[in-house]
Amino acid sequence: MKKLYNAFSALYNGDNIVKITELRYVPRWLVITIDILIVLFSIFLSRIFLDNLDVKVNFPEYRMEKRLLIVLVNVLFMYIFKTYAGIIRHSTFFDFFKIILSSGSTLFTLLFINYMSEIELDKSLYLYPNLFLYFLISVSIMFFFRMVTKQFFNALIDIKGPSSKVRVGVVGVGDVSVALARAIKHNPNYPYHLEGFVTNRSDSRKAILLGHKIYTKTQFFGNEKILKQFDALLLIKEIMTKQEIEEWMTLALDKGLKVLKAPSLSKMRDSDLVGGISQLQIEDLLNRRPIKIESEEVRKRHFEKVVLVTGGAGSIGSEIVRQVSQFNPSLVVVLDQAESPLYELELELHEKFPEQKFKFVLADISNSYRLEKLFETYQFSMVYHAAAYKHVPLIEENPHEAIFVNVLGTKNLSLLAKKYKVNRFVMVSTDKAVNPTNVMGASKRAAELFVQSLQNSPGNSTKFITTRFGNVLGSNGSVIPHFRKQIEKGGPITITHPDIIRYFMTISEACELVLQAGTMGNGGEIYVFDMGEPVKILDLAKRMIRLSGYTPDVDMKITFIGLRPGEKLYEELLSNNATTIPTHHEKIMISKDPSLGFDEVEILCKQIIKSAVKRDKLQVVMLLKEIVPEFISNNSEFEILDNKEKLIIDSVKD
Repeated sequence: MKKLYNAFSALYNGDNIVKITELRYVPRWLVITIDILIVLFSIFLSRIFLDNLDVKVNFPEYRMEKRLLIVLVNVLFMYIFKTYAGIIRHSTFFDFFKIILSSGSTLFTLLFINYMSEIELDKSLYLYPNLFLYFLISVSIMFFFRMVTKQFFNALIDIKGPSSKVRVGVVGVGDVSVALARAIKHNPNYPYHLEGFVTNRSDSRKAILLGHKIYTKTQFFGNEKILKQFDALLLIKEIMTKQEIEEWMTLALDKGLKVLKAPSLSKMRDSDLVGGISQLQIEDLLNRRPIKIESEEVRKRHFEKVVLVTGGAGSIGSEIVRQVSQFNPSLVVVLDQAESPLYELELELHEKFPEQKFKFVLADISNSYRLEKLFETYQFSMVYHAAAYKHVPLIEENPHEAIFVNVLGTKNLSLLAKKYKVNRFVMVSTDKAVNPTNVMGASKRAAELFVQSLQNSPGNSTKFITTRFGNVLGSNGSVIPHFRKQIEKGGPITITHPDIIRYFMTISEACELVLQAGTMGNGGEIYVFDMGEPVKILDLAKRMIRLSGYTPDVDMKITFIGLRPGEKLYEELLSNNATTIPTHHEKIMISKDPSLGFDEVEILCKQIIKSAVKRDKLQVVMLLKEIVPEFISNNSEFEILDNKEKLIIDSVKD
């Protein structure tokens, strides 16, 4: 009532458009009052028609009582069918259907009364033409009232909208696009104004949809007058291919339009649909179609089991925790040495999974005594080992630290998994372990060799599984967040080399495959993931600049700083048929890498750990090259070790 008073007060004072559009709905008492007035007017109008036809009515002495009966019966059915309960500005066919039901029930009730009157009094209480005429008039006017009110609000919103809102064109004319467009029209509090539709189809160019024009792609982008009416294009990512998204994005950015994306289809069922609209990100262009995983097998592997995730506060580890938590394990132990990220994850998980039991452990995986207490206490069924140092240049400067975490830490965990008969041990590795050119990749390869060697060691019952994949979109320290920060600062964007390329997958996609691989095989396998097509980092940077509203090398400079120590131009292809064999899952293959026996790799690992304790960089890397013979340093101070080896080989040949 107060909002209605404020709206009409504003109308009287001249501030009509803004205040009336802030009125969420017409009060129910006012709707039913207007409907009763429509009933009275319909009775009056139908009576005039019959009077003009000079028709005599039955029981003229009870004229007022008969009209009152019509009103009472109609109001009764209005109450039963709640015709007044809908928000008029959002009226749909369902509201019209309720009016039909209410007025139709009124008509049939009055027809029944007429029938009883004919039996008891030998003549009908009402004239039959009068009843049918009343029904048609009342239904038409009630529906007309709702449509006029709806269009009135929409007109006010349209008048107000363009001056203060982002004028968007929705791409597509399908059901999902129309639902999204309707949500924009009916949410005046959001900063978007529907201006029209744009489609690839050519059969809709003369049609009007939700009161707005439908433009073909050619018509839209080829007409500057039309383009001036729009500020942004709104894409629905889930119903478009990657190629379609790129095409629409390129065309829109070339014309100076923003590119927005709708929320995922699952969120489109929520009431806050329009609130989920956001700017298109580079991740949306690199993301591939969702991966199908055998969720039932994964669920069985984790249901009511105790699971340990090392590196649980990191990008990969935390996502593994989130996905595992969906399968109702009895306990998830999250281990990490980073205090603040671990605490932040604890707050998030307790909010997201209030029924799930978690244990958050602050520990260093190089401390075997600390780890053994955990294995002894919790008797893990599954171990996901995601803890690792992964930053290539930093590890190149501090190779001993890579040995402590990536090698010693992995050794501690895998030996404890064997000792306490963990069902499955899943190690998260990297494609940089393939023909490594840096210490980080070589240390992960050494860890792979140790884990593999345990599979056939005496007394082992644990299935040791290694998963290997490339760069993960948005992970800590990855290139996309780095570029985003540089763009926010105004540039320049720094790239190591114009020809450098990388493979990418999303965090959730990578972790889904890790969980799936954890259910496969007999142990000892190294599973590699299909990373799709490689992405040129220079092209990635240019797209990000354009998505941010700038022009590469004009508004935002790109500079090349040279390859960092240990960095490759091209990562190895993981899907090469010469080095991999397929599995029943199209995205997962088994890498056919050489392996070492447990005794051999155990001796080498003990030697390199002793060298790491002494902080002897050259000795550490020399031993690492012995464990991983294919490790050839690139753009690094350790290239001297490869040259020495080459000189020795050449001298022997001579």
